[in-house]
Amino acid sequence: MSVRLWIRNTIALMLAAMIPAMTASAAESHVVPLTELHRDAAAATQARQANLDKAEAFFSSEAVRNALRAAKIDGSQVTKALPLLGDDELAKLASKADQAQADFAAGSLSNQELTYIVIALATAVIILVIVAR
Repeated sequence: MSVRLWIRNTIALMLAAMIPAMTASAAESHVVPLTELHRDAAAATQARQANLDKAEAFFSSEAVRNALRAAKIDGSQVTKALPLLGDDELAKLASKADQAQADFAAGSLSNQELTYIVIALATAVIILVIVAR
């Protein structure tokens, strides 16, 4: 066997021995435990459901239904479109709905102002659904 062939084979064996060690150490530092992934997925699902519940409660309240009727917007169409929104869009909508509902309950919004906010939020839902398709 020539010296070149012996050196090449030795280097190949050394590299072959190092690859599993390198991948094992890389895998140890980058692998996320399954329980953590499951916990994160469950938390995201719960957050989405909470936001969906808030938005549905907002659009089904009497004051909001009256505002939608006044604007000739079908409230059931808006409610049916809510699950089609992305997580971020739904979170923003739920936050704005909470704020509008709190302001109206505290008396800092008039009926007319609430109507404008409801129309804007309902229009945003419809536009976001149309754009998402």
